[in-house]
Amino acid sequence: MTLEDFQRQVSELLLRHRSLLDVLSKHGQSSASVNRAVTKAVTECGCIELHARKQDFRSELDIEELKLKLDHHISGTLCENCRDVLKAELGKQMFYMGALANLLDIKLDDVLEEESKKCATLGIFNMT
Repeated sequence: MTLEDFQRQVSELLLRHRSLLDVLSKHGQSSASVNRAVTKAVTECGCIELHARKQDFRSELDIEELKLKLDHHISGTLCENCRDVLKAELGKQMFYMGALANLLDIKLDDVLEEESKKCATLGIFNMT
């Protein structure tokens, strides 16, 4: 399935929340649900743990050394149940992202292509 196919499917299914404000609200709610699913994986299930601390960005290290040195703060892996819950929540988030794009006449294929070009051009400086 392409992003265009997905957007078409979302357009056909979205009946109740066709207002831009409704879609924005549902997209925000779905984002919070993703965060909550990750939080529950840590605090209720315990399949993953967080061990966060200040990252050590030393200027004498090159990019490859930094990639190896910097930590993502996660230990463990998602269990099957938490993975399924998180995938479902991410799916809802994608649904409302597609709905938002549809309402504003934006093709997600174009967004993805432009973002990919930006990543290729700017590399690690893309999200700074």
